[in-house]
Amino acid sequence: MYIELRGIAAPDGWPAPDCRCASCSRLRAAGVRYEPATPDRILVGGVPLADRPRTGVPGGYEVRGPQGRRVLVAAGPGALPEPAGGVEYDAVLLDLAGSPEHLGRLRRLGAVTSRTEVAAVHVDHRLPSPAELERRMAFWKQPQDGPHRTLLLGGTRSGKSAEAELRLAACAEVRYVATGPSGGDPEWRERVAAHRRRRPAWWETAETTDLAGVLASATGAVLVDGIGTWLAAAMDETAAWDDPFRVRPRLDELVSAWRGTRARVVAVSEEVGLSLVPVTPSGRAFGDLLGRLNQRLAAESEEAALVVAGRVMELR
Repeated sequence: MYIELRGIAAPDGWPAPDCRCASCSRLRAAGVRYEPATPDRILVGGVPLADRPRTGVPGGYEVRGPQGRRVLVAAGPGALPEPAGGVEYDAVLLDLAGSPEHLGRLRRLGAVTSRTEVAAVHVDHRLPSPAELERRMAFWKQPQDGPHRTLLLGGTRSGKSAEAELRLAACAEVRYVATGPSGGDPEWRERVAAHRRRRPAWWETAETTDLAGVLASATGAVLVDGIGTWLAAAMDETAAWDDPFRVRPRLDELVSAWRGTRARVVAVSEEVGLSLVPVTPSGRAFGDLLGRLNQRLAAESEEAALVVAGRVMELR
């Protein structure tokens, strides 16, 4: 079904009038403007949505296209259109800038399939640039299953976990593998709680250090957060802090499972050297092991990226 978007922006357009944010300023300096995604600017089969039969649904509306094909449209920024029961849509026009997880929910409900055309509307300065929208759309449209491996590296509070969650936000099913301690001090528990609040409610959480076992059995989307905490736990379990050689079979096992997985995996790990230099032998041993493990996993990954201050640099 042919859909022509002559406007994709939120009601004020992008850049928004008189807005001084970096996103709007960049577009204004480049002489670029995106018009609002109004029903008269979106054409289905050459006919504006405003002239097509329409049925209201919570958060938006359905439109009938040629040959009775059905399009689900978000009413505006922040709107989450509810699908009609049992309907598989031919196209969905969603506020992916604000709620990419809604695409995952629609896939979970069967309203969006591999045959559904997906487009972003109501975009605005919630995104830093059109290039960032294009980057995100590329992984939101990827096949839901693997094998496909992505390793995200970064320092503390770099935004690497948020980037990992963003990459899988549009998946129907995600297993979130938490490799860190379930207890910990109050600050650690608040970090864990913050991560849970960011994730869609339907994601499955597995707290385990059997990461190789998860990768060997999984077939859908898996988010691993993270490799550093897994390594620390593995060193505890093998008493390797005084003798790092003891943990090496576990590292080999993990790399083998990573190479052989059938899942779509996004894993987070700390890039060695972006924090304090360890002053103890055990700390230096941990850094050496993690650095080598990162290299081995990256070598077996279709994608690897470095996250710095929330910005992503793809590693070729």
